[in-house]
Order: sequence, then C-alpha cells, then structure tokens
Amino acid sequence: MQVFNLPFWIFVGVIAGIYTILSLGLFVQYALAGLPNFGHVAFMALAAYTMAILVIRLSTPMWLAALAGLLAAVVFAVLLGGPSLRLRADYLAIVTVAGGEIVRYLALNMLDVTGGAVGSVGMLGQGSLAQYNQEWDTMLANLTAALARPFGTVATRDFSMFVIVWTLALLILALFWVMVNSPWGRVLRSIREDEAAAAAVGKNVLKYKLQVLILGAILGGVAGLLLAWQISVFSPTDYEPTFTFYAYLILILGGMTRLWAIPLGALLFGLLFAGTRFLDFWPLSLIDSGARAFLRLEIVGLLLILLMAVRPQGLLGNRRELLLER
Repeated sequence: MQVFNLPFWIFVGVIAGIYTILSLGLFVQYALAGLPNFGHVAFMALAAYTMAILVIRLSTPMWLAALAGLLAAVVFAVLLGGPSLRLRADYLAIVTVAGGEIVRYLALNMLDVTGGAVGSVGMLGQGSLAQYNQEWDTMLANLTAALARPFGTVATRDFSMFVIVWTLALLILALFWVMVNSPWGRVLRSIREDEAAAAAVGKNVLKYKLQVLILGAILGGVAGLLLAWQISVFSPTDYEPTFTFYAYLILILGGMTRLWAIPLGALLFGLLFAGTRFLDFWPLSLIDSGARAFLRLEIVGLLLILLMAVRPQGLLGNRRELLLER
C-alpha cells in the first residue's frame, strides 16, 4: 500500500516545506501586518514563468534567471501595492485577487511566450519539448550522490529536494523569528492593531506596508521556483486561487500569530490532503475514484470546520491574539 511508501511521504514532505515558505509570506503580510493578500499565488507564477522563459528562450544561467524571477515578483508587488496600500485593506484584497487572476490568464493566453494551457513544455512551440531545469537536476544529482554515503538507498532526488527545501525553510524561520521580535516587528504589530495610532507616533505606515508586501512577494517567488524545480513541468492550472487559500489554511491550522506553528500547519495540511487519498475502504470503495477525489476535499473541509469550532486560534495559537474585525 502507498500509505507505507517512504518515497511518497518524502515527496509530501517536500511539498509541505514549499507550503511553509509560501505561508511565511502570508504570515508577515496578514498575521503580522494585517494586510489581506488573496493573490499570493501570482508571485509564485511570475517567478516560475520568468525563470523558465529566460532559461528556455535566452539560455540564461539558471541562478541568474531565478534572481530575475524574484525581481519580477517584487516589481509586481510594488505595482499592486503602490496605489492600493494608501487605501483601506479591503481594496488591497480586491486588487490582489484581480492581480493573481490577471497573471494566470496572461500565462494562459500568451501562447507564443508561455506555452499557453500546455505550460512550460510548450514554450518552444509545437513539436519541441522545452526544459528549464537541467542545471537544477545536475546539482540535485551531485547532492544525491553525496547524501548516498550516509543515507544509502534513502537518498533519492526527492530526498535531496527535501533536504534543500527544509534547510531553507528553517533558515527563513530563524531569520523571521529575529525580525518579528525586533523593533521592526513591533511596529508591524502596532500597524495591524491600530494604523492611525502608529502613524500618530511618527511611523511611516505606507513604507512598512510596502516592505512586508515586497518581503512576502520574495518568499512567494522562492516557493514558486522551488515548486517549478520539483515538478519539472508547470502550467497555468498550477497557479489557481485555491493555492493561496491553502496557505491561509496552513496559518489557521498551526495558529495565525505563531511563527513556529507554520511548519506544523504545513505538515498537517500535507497529511490531511495526501492521507485522505487512501480512503478506499468499504463502503467508500463503492464510490468511483472521481467522486472520492471530491470527497477528500469535503473531509478536509469538515476537519477544518471542526478545528475552528474547538480551537479557533489554531493548534498552537493564542486566543487573545486572534485578528478580530474592528
């Protein structure tokens, strides 16, 4: 049974690590500064598509193309935040949702550049198979060979990716822990609680909001690059709005204002979302596989509703720090 398949769970761990990095971007934007961003997936898509286009069409070195992808995410964050951050948070929510969909529909319709619905494999046109991750796969092969000495047959491509993703995620978590407990983090919390009071004591609220929007865009871009390198092929359907809401669910699961609860939330979400695929016992076995796929989503939703009823602050959250609508 696949439930006992170690490579499968290593893959789940890789995806959970990428979700952790993605959710950290929403943590600093929403949980820390109170900025509702419902188009976070756009930063993932921009970074991944920019990197792939530069590698495939211009033969740009992968690391330089990755930096260009992060820069594209930052520029898009500035374009979104420049006008909308001066208004109420409601307008930022509307703008980010629209921005995410604009990016996805551009990727879907710019056939000659993005490959359209086919995705990255179609960036060179019909009859040609485009690849963007040769350099990354070479690096992973070298790392896998090095890890094979201490770990033996456990060391696979996914295991190497697991090591890279979680090392990066833990480093970012440690850096964020320092930042959150610094004066910078305290200013963001004051903006979340009372923006007018923060401005009254001389804080440049717009500057701080733009900083967290850019920081979240960078983390979203990093998550997008890692996901693109992990799955090797991507298309616009990989960047639907539901991806952003999965990241919000991870924040809710662990505890909205608890930084170190984010990895727990990501792992729990991975277990719920991947583990429910094994619901094939009787009488569920009487239902066809397509219907069971929808049933998985319903079960995940019911479990989240139960969690909200029992512990609305999340598993490790503090009820006193819930973000309540003023």
